Amino acid sequence: MKLSLNWLKKYLNVSYTPEKIAEMLTIIGLEVEGIEKVESIKGGLKGVVVGEVLTCEKHPDADRLSVTTVNIGSGESLQIVCGAPNVAAGQRVMVATIGTELYTKEGEAFTIKKGKIRGTESHGMICAEDELGIGDDHSGITILPSETKVGTTAAKYYNIEDDYVFEVGLTPNRSDATSQLGVARDLLAYLRVNESYNEDIKDPDLSGFVTERVGINIDVEVLDKVSCIRYTGITVNNVEVKDSPDWLKKLLVSIGVKPINNIVDITNFVLNEMGQPLHAFDADKIKDKKIIVKKAELGSEFVSLDGVTRKLDNEDLMICDAASQPLCMAGVYGGIDSGVSINTKNVFIESACFASKGIRKTSTRHNLRTDAAKIFEKGSDPNITEFAMKRAAALMRELAGGAISNVIVDVYPKVVKTVEIRLYYANVNRLIGMEIPEDDIHSILQAMDMEITPLDDESILVKVPTNKADVIREVDLIEEIVRIFGLNRVPVPSQIKSTISYTNKPDKHKTKELLSDFLSSIGFNEMMGLSLIESRHYTDLEIAEKSQFVFINNTSNIHLDIMRPDMLVSGLVSVSHNLNRQQTNLSLYEFGKSYKKEGQKPVVSLLQRCGIFQYQISEIEGSNRFSYGLKIHRGPLVIAEFGEIKKNVCQKMSIKTTLYFAEISFDTILKLIGKEKIQVQEISRFPSVRRDLALVIDKNVKFGDIEVIAKQTEKKLLKQIALFDVYENEQQLGADKKSYAISFVFEDTEKTLNDTEIDGIMVKMVKQLEQKTGALIRK
Repeated sequence: MKLSLNWLKKYLNVSYTPEKIAEMLTIIGLEVEGIEKVESIKGGLKGVVVGEVLTCEKHPDADRLSVTTVNIGSGESLQIVCGAPNVAAGQRVMVATIGTELYTKEGEAFTIKKGKIRGTESHGMICAEDELGIGDDHSGITILPSETKVGTTAAKYYNIEDDYVFEVGLTPNRSDATSQLGVARDLLAYLRVNESYNEDIKDPDLSGFVTERVGINIDVEVLDKVSCIRYTGITVNNVEVKDSPDWLKKLLVSIGVKPINNIVDITNFVLNEMGQPLHAFDADKIKDKKIIVKKAELGSEFVSLDGVTRKLDNEDLMICDAASQPLCMAGVYGGIDSGVSINTKNVFIESACFASKGIRKTSTRHNLRTDAAKIFEKGSDPNITEFAMKRAAALMRELAGGAISNVIVDVYPKVVKTVEIRLYYANVNRLIGMEIPEDDIHSILQAMDMEITPLDDESILVKVPTNKADVIREVDLIEEIVRIFGLNRVPVPSQIKSTISYTNKPDKHKTKELLSDFLSSIGFNEMMGLSLIESRHYTDLEIAEKSQFVFINNTSNIHLDIMRPDMLVSGLVSVSHNLNRQQTNLSLYEFGKSYKKEGQKPVVSLLQRCGIFQYQISEIEGSNRFSYGLKIHRGPLVIAEFGEIKKNVCQKMSIKTTLYFAEISFDTILKLIGKEKIQVQEISRFPSVRRDLALVIDKNVKFGDIEVIAKQTEKKLLKQIALFDVYENEQQLGADKKSYAISFVFEDTEKTLNDTEIDGIMVKMVKQLEQKTGALIRK
């Protein structure tokens, strides 16, 4: 967010340098990523002073010009030729002296120089409003009150003060620091504790909130009381929509907000001042003068403020009129037909609190990352909606001449109360790493507007304000304490203690690198998926039980709401992402973890490269993930499972191509490494020979059965047997039948095998398979 120093000074009486402010903000966890100087008036009017016109005579060669002598308090009068029709002797005026740099409306610089105008020397310029940059009037020079002191600088006279804007990096949990006033309160706590600052914060003035009996009021009905936590509103009648005053424009521009008109600018001002998003409706455009807050109908359309027609989801919360026509996407974006225009006379101010999860989903679904949505998704404070509404209404009364209705709408079905946390002094000292006196702990908490109640000698009860949505546990409270106390005050130990480290065999990290190098060397690319995933991907899939999901409170990215329960679906997310970008030749692997509430083992990769040779291979049956596949195991200990992913799983991720997936337990590999003696033999100088067989067999025949028969038939030359395809089709193969495609690799270390030898072996192999399994060889 952008923080204005001039804006900050409206709440705190401070005179620190921008650099000191940045240092203090960083100490309390608001990292300052940059500081920008913003000139109130470009150039700062350096060289412009108050002068007194001593004489004024017509130019001898030009009736429209006057030749003046001007006293600027320097001891010597200046002769200045002036073309303004209103210049006269005795006036106090603004004089730009030679060398002064001024700017046009377009921002182009021009320098005041000594020159001749119609043959008469001129040593400066008597300025009009627009030439000074303080207004748009160019009808004549600016005439000041007669008592204005000669020689006063323009910067002092106009109270020109440059602003400094801090770019503050907010972490997702800092819902209390999304506004100028929020940061001021946080800084106030630090100043009270560390800088002996004794003044209170200057809250926004509500003295202008004066209500009247007026003709138009808006009724509100909230149908979705879960998504809409609180809805506050009021009508301001007979407003005049026009440009905002300069002070308001300058504050908005300083933080990068473009001024629109006085009504819209007031809502943006209050949003940035207090962290409470507002929306201003044209009250005359609200049908039957009633607002209904409810979820949209799936597929219904909404034309947003940018003119885009958007298809709505049934999870999108909408602000509708009495006819259920959408006026606004709640907490995210306004509609094109209900907003304020130059013709607006009556305004309805919405000041609401919407549930963060729904706002995040809607804003990301429609790619509308607005300032309002960013605040709501961090968790806005429901207990400031009325104050913010009154602040906006008072400003509209002041700046737009409106009359405030005496009817306040406030729908707040379930009041959000302060969180109460028991804080143990011992835990504070233990986690921070130093002892903080109890009185200091009390002072810090009270400086953050937290109420404390003693419970016993060891603990206190702390009430946390509702603007700190993330402070819900004792450890969160301790983090707040150390922020304000100052991490820079926590001493760094003068001694470093260490122990000799060693690694038990097998080395987990070396094994991982070994496998990673091997997979990369044969053409695989390593991927790194998030440990977080959307639970919706598992809807209608029986891959993982919902009861085993590990849900998380992810405030920065709400749709990523669970830890991934397996590696498959997160891998499919990566595959889908690549396929959608025309990357079709994919061979991917990942080392990672999966998370379940019960019994889920971490997953990773490979076998024989680790010296694991003794295992069994069985066909996977009844899998919710694989159409067909194999598992490698030692008895009940599963080492790996791999196979073709079921079509419905791929379709769930919008993937149409055939995919294969292997899941290998890295923990199991680590348990088995070193249990077998590694045997080394010379690599054969003679080529191997591969033959394939397609067998139609009963479904109860396992690949392991075929493997045993094959190895018994040919013990010397058969080096490898692999299942590379499984096919089932009752109409083509018959009931309870399946087809296996199996490869056999033969090799002789002493000579090259010929076809006659291989054919003989295959004949024996086929005969044994037919006799022992009833296999039918597909030609």
